[in-house]
Amino acid sequence: MSGRVEFVHGDYACAMAAIDAGCRFFASYPITPSTEIAEYMARELPKVGGVFIQFEDELGSIMAIIGASWAGLKAMTATSGPGICLMAEAIGFAAMTETPCVIVDVQRAGPATGAATRPWQGDLQQVKWLSSGDYEIIALYPWSVQETYFLTIDAFNLAEMYRVPVFFLLDAVVGHMREKLVIPPKDQIKIVNRKKPSGVPDEESRKRFKPYEPDPETLVPPMACFGEGWRTRCETSAHDEWGLPADNKSDVHGALVKRLCDKIRKNRDKIVKWDIAFCEGSLDYLIVSEGFMARICKAAVLELREKGLKIGLFRPITIWPFPDKELREVASKVSKKIFVIEMNYGQVYKEVTRFSENVELIPWLSYEPPTPRDIINLIRERI
Repeated sequence: MSGRVEFVHGDYACAMAAIDAGCRFFASYPITPSTEIAEYMARELPKVGGVFIQFEDELGSIMAIIGASWAGLKAMTATSGPGICLMAEAIGFAAMTETPCVIVDVQRAGPATGAATRPWQGDLQQVKWLSSGDYEIIALYPWSVQETYFLTIDAFNLAEMYRVPVFFLLDAVVGHMREKLVIPPKDQIKIVNRKKPSGVPDEESRKRFKPYEPDPETLVPPMACFGEGWRTRCETSAHDEWGLPADNKSDVHGALVKRLCDKIRKNRDKIVKWDIAFCEGSLDYLIVSEGFMARICKAAVLELREKGLKIGLFRPITIWPFPDKELREVASKVSKKIFVIEMNYGQVYKEVTRFSENVELIPWLSYEPPTPRDIINLIRERI
């Protein structure tokens, strides 16, 4: 791949990609291990005409990016687990109003304050079930600095395409790890912008315009932002296609909830990303792992295969929607056992057990990441 070469850590790669994706508003409250994203955005975003605001807390930050999105800007915040907790109500706000935005979660050890400078993969279930009610979000999870750059751009594209809050899950290890990053020329980067209402907002078209009338194919309504001339509404109560409150109409409310979920569920094949290694042919064993832990597992799998063990690796890249269909296909080749290896006490494990009984969790509950030799020993103890 050709392009400009940098040597940066994952937090900077995320910020650089956000600007390249068109982000022009960033709001956050500093929190380890995501602060470097804010530092980069504070310095670089004004140079491209963007706005950086440091808020008094994470509540202000998330509400600000929702407001900026409704003003027509691509917007992002960055935080860690404790900050995500404070954003719970606002995530429901964004889901209900179909506000495109990106929330970066550079994960650290929890619960609560936990260990601010230590890695953990503890927020996977949290981001899925953060707010009340039925809705769907998208969550992406890179395993390298290079992938951080490309998936950050994907996060903005998906937010714009489906009018949904997108979580970007980043390991503290990747956020603070420096690696080679190749940034392709701008004309080689695919950028998606939100669909706008067709026509001109004259008096007659404004009367006919329904701000929450979905596209029949994608189930996503075009987004009319404030100040563009359309009669639009940002309504958090149950609402009809006009954006008018309908919290006394259960059929309207039910149809809205169904569409908020179905616009992701019915498009999941266009959204889901995953990666496999050494899964050709039949397998005795399969490792499922995510983020930086999957990199360590891949090295372990390579050595185990060299010693004759028929073992493969499956890595979910979109955590939500979870690539269950794709994993089920790979799992059908496994004759003995699936190992789920993650730096938590079983979050992806919960998803894998939905369709297979021969699954064993191998949790790594230590601040220090394992070596490939540690993974090899853990596998050998279980076979």
